[in-house]
Parts: sequence; structure tokens; C-alpha cells
Amino acid sequence: MQSPEKRQRGRPRAFNASPDANAVQSLDRALKILAIVAEADGMSLSEIAERSGIAASTTYRMLTTLETHGMVEFEKSEQLWSVGVATYRMGAAFLRRRKLADRARTVMQDLMEKTGETANLGLAEEDCVVFISQVETHQAIRAFFRPGTRSPFHASGIGKAVLANLPAERVTQIIRRTGLEAFTGKTLADAPALVRDLGEIRGRGWSVDDEERYPGMRCVASAIFNEFGEPIGGISVSGPTARVTPERVAELGPIIREAAAEITGMIGGRVAAV
Repeated sequence: MQSPEKRQRGRPRAFNASPDANAVQSLDRALKILAIVAEADGMSLSEIAERSGIAASTTYRMLTTLETHGMVEFEKSEQLWSVGVATYRMGAAFLRRRKLADRARTVMQDLMEKTGETANLGLAEEDCVVFISQVETHQAIRAFFRPGTRSPFHASGIGKAVLANLPAERVTQIIRRTGLEAFTGKTLADAPALVRDLGEIRGRGWSVDDEERYPGMRCVASAIFNEFGEPIGGISVSGPTARVTPERVAELGPIIREAAAEITGMIGGRVAAV
């Protein structure tokens, strides 16, 4: 007897038909148009319509929708459509994530061996940090962050390392937009207290999440920078407070700062001046 086919994650339960039969036609057409525009350095409406095989009126409606989302741009003087900044950002994010995760792996492995604690790699998104890679310690009790896990900037070692290297006005904007939720009694949910902590982090080059997200867990982190000296994420080690004591935090900080600087160099970045 054949066992029922396992449902693939990311699809509805009732999804059985072929992708072609279930494709959203308008989305399929819009993506086709976007791909055509991305291949050239400026195209007219008639050229895009001809290449896509879609009526000019429909092509125009889709282009204007894509324009609203920043996916394409229209040059009025030349009457040409070209790829937009939002599309560039998506592509850059993909390349950055792959490049960073691949290059950082050996450093993370070495960091785990040196410290005996779990090494984590996270990327800064608009409102949070996303963990994209981890090298787990061999210890029985250890921290675990599933890839894709998100954490607020203010309650994350990597997040605070990123905030510490952003302009003050940008930090203020983030705080106003996201708020400062208190996850534990130690979370820095007060803006002045957080700003003071960020100043200390900036001065020494590494941050500490002292049970600010999860009770009984400490994390020490340092920021990773791009070619413009902007923080794009960070690397950290995390473990139970029984092992990651305040005395040990002081030892781990410089080690993690050095590891972050090494990854920064690997991706062609430069450490921001304090």
C-alpha cells in the first residue's frame, strides 16, 4: 500500500495540481516583465510589451504597479523603464547573505572550538536581527537558534552591536518604530539605559546580552561591517550563565571582536572607526 504523499512545507494542504495550472497569472506576468526590464539598460513600453508578448495596456498597468513598490523606475525624459532600487536591494540581500554565511563558516567553527560555546551569525534587517547560521557547541546544555529566527535589536547581543555602530538618529528611529519590549527583568526597555549601553559597546567593540532575551542565557557579540563601514550583522557566542560568567564575558569579548573583524575583512568590509 502506498503511503500518502507528504505535504511540502510552504504550500497549502489542498495543493496537488501542477505549478503551471496554479500560477497566479498576473504575478507570473509581472515577474516576466520585471525579468525583461532587468536584462536591459532602459526599455520603452512597446519594447517590453513585444518582448513579453503581453498587450501594451496590460504591460503598462503592471509596470506602474511594480513602480509603486520601487521594483522598476520610469525615466520621463527618455520615456524608458529600468530596474528599480528595491529590486537591487533584494538581489544585494541575497548575495550578501550567501557570501557572509559561506565566508563566516570557518571563523564560526574556530570560534566555537576556542570558546566551547555555540557560535551564531546574524544579519540586520529593517527592524530586527535574523539568525542565518550557527555552529553548536559539544556541551550538553547549549543555546540553539533555528536559522530564520528573529530577535529585536535591543534584546540581542548582535542587535545591540549593530545599533551601537549606527548614527544616533537612526537608532532613535528604530526605537520609535519597534518599541522596547521587556522580555525579562534585565531587558533594556528604557531608552536612556539602552543608549548608555550602546555607548559602552561602541567603545570596547563588543556587546553583552545579559539574560535580556532569555533567562539563564548570556551572549557576547561583535558587529560585522560592509565596504562602507556600515554594520550589516554580527557574530556571537551564547551559552548558559553558569558557564558564561561575568568574568568569562570579559575574556570572550576581545576574541569575538577579532573574529568579527576577520569576517569583515573576508567580505571586503572595513571596521568602522570608533
